[in-house]
Amino acid sequence: QVQLVESGGGYVQAGGSLRLSCAASGRTFRSAAMGWFRQAPGKERELVAAISWSGSTPDYADSVKGRFTISRDNTKNTVYLQMNSLKPEDTAVYYCAADLTIRSIVLRTRLAYDYWGQGTQVTVSS
Repeated sequence: QVQLVESGGGYVQAGGSLRLSCAASGRTFRSAAMGWFRQAPGKERELVAAISWSGSTPDYADSVKGRFTISRDNTKNTVYLQMNSLKPEDTAVYYCAADLTIRSIVLRTRLAYDYWGQGTQVTVSS
């Protein structure tokens, strides 16, 4: 069992930055790939970034490459999403998720993720 709690969302002007955190409970966190997803009103939930259990193979959606950085600290059971140069189209509820299956790659499909946080709202004004 893994519990995920996101924090760090908020309201920011375009061009600003936010750092999201996802605190995980459970020893299985260290072997889990982690993903950040987002869902805007009326849209499908989409992968923003994902990172393997070792942190060595991050993957990003094309829309955030060069602006967002995913990282993890396994000593703190926490995964982060640093978001820079934010745009109004980044406005969404952001969720972290855990994929407990041992894999050599990270997956983009939400179906691969076993546990989800409750989400944190990010609003970017123009």
